[in-house]
Amino acid sequence: MKNYPYLPEGREILYVPITDKFMALAKETALTKSTDSVQPTGSVVVKDGQVIGYATNRSPLGHIKFLYNLHKKGWCLRRLLKIKSGTKYWLCVGCAKHRDHSEQSAVRDAQKNDHDTNGADLYLWGHWWCCKSCWDKIISGGIRNVYLLDTSEQDFKR
Repeated sequence: MKNYPYLPEGREILYVPITDKFMALAKETALTKSTDSVQPTGSVVVKDGQVIGYATNRSPLGHIKFLYNLHKKGWCLRRLLKIKSGTKYWLCVGCAKHRDHSEQSAVRDAQKNDHDTNGADLYLWGHWWCCKSCWDKIISGGIRNVYLLDTSEQDFKR
């Protein structure tokens, strides 16, 4: 088993290649819609072969160009202080808060559009694990499986 910073008991992370159509859509979503340029992520919720929700992580700096550009260049307080991944998002105004992570937002998007997320799957591109807050939303939404890109640990682990 991989050494994830967090993984709920009884859950596992599954892997698919980028040729998987839902993973490819999660990547496209991240790269075209995320306002977090340091680590853009995209999530797609799929049920019965149909996309029922999707979202990206959203940086609160997306609309403040000067601060957004500083964060984009690596001026992330969490990174400079070597804060453990998945924690203390409140320290950096450029980092997406837990509530703004793509996993939580995608589940909310599906539910907001009156889709039943029980038994659905979630595809995440742009990260190599899910934080506790995202897992809590995934589990409470009845999401069955979480899929990451098969090269996510090499591509996205810092």
